[in-house]
Amino acid sequence: MLDWAEYTKIFLALLVIVNPIGAVPLFVSMTTCNTAEERHRIARVASISVAIVLIVSAIAGQSLLAFFGITIASFKVGGAILILLLAISMIHAKPTGEKQTPEEAIEAADKESIAVVPLAIPLLSGPGAISTTIIYATGRSSLSHILMIITCCLLVALTTWIALRAATPVSRWLGKTGVNIAIRLMGLLLAAVAVEIFTSGLLVLLPGLR
Repeated sequence: MLDWAEYTKIFLALLVIVNPIGAVPLFVSMTTCNTAEERHRIARVASISVAIVLIVSAIAGQSLLAFFGITIASFKVGGAILILLLAISMIHAKPTGEKQTPEEAIEAADKESIAVVPLAIPLLSGPGAISTTIIYATGRSSLSHILMIITCCLLVALTTWIALRAATPVSRWLGKTGVNIAIRLMGLLLAAVAVEIFTSGLLVLLPGLR
């Protein structure tokens, strides 16, 4: 089991990559025709879905990698590249195909409920968030470590719920410029996380670099 500082870093890394602040403008635009009660329900269902996806990734991730014969080090390098690409897009304040494609955005406009797809998956808990969860969950094999990772996932889901519940006033208060500034700052943090994960995986694959 890691110390509390490490789990705080894991929580912040997951929170940055889920990026609930970045989802606020999308949530507001997708729910303009919904009542306040419906928006609250969508926020609740989306947050629960995020928790389920991340927790399942934390629990089943290592078994899934073993099934396909993928080493943790290789997955770290591949996942870090995906996270870095997402971070670069965040720094430029641009949506990515990893989050949502134009076709998915058009389809979302026709859905009666967008809580699970595309809001929770893939906008919030997309491949980047899933990869990050698996990477951190496989860092230790103890039950206490997995429980702490699950706790981090629950805290991220709770923060997401709070952000979506307050989406309308937050979006009005921050404005487009404020949201973009927040996304760019989180992108910088995410880039640092990606480099750290990439380095740890590469040192295992290429021990001569030590």
